[in-house]
Amino acid sequence: MRRGVAVAVLFLAMAMGIAGLVGEVRSFTASAQQKPETVEVKIDNFSFGPAELTVAVGTTVTWTNRDDIPHTVVSTDKVFKSKVLDTDEKFSYTFTQAGSFPYFCSIHAKMTGKVVVK
Repeated sequence: MRRGVAVAVLFLAMAMGIAGLVGEVRSFTASAQQKPETVEVKIDNFSFGPAELTVAVGTTVTWTNRDDIPHTVVSTDKVFKSKVLDTDEKFSYTFTQAGSFPYFCSIHAKMTGKVVVK
């Protein structure tokens, strides 16, 4: 009988340990699936600020036109393209792949920027 109780206690301890481990895995998965990061680029005084930024895959970049003049945000590789943004309007794009993404304002071609995704 003692052996049966010892085996039952051992089995219960193992089951509780496995349950705790599963809880830790769930906790890790939940923290790994946190809301993706959002980064803002301001369009002001005929420039993008910051002009170049590095972000992780899955990051959403939001451009906000703080200028009194309309602007656009257009990828040189045609990956993304905003409509014409008036003052205080925004354009967002989520980067799902690593790479370098240069962009410009199609109205003012000397305005350029770059997003590097790692």
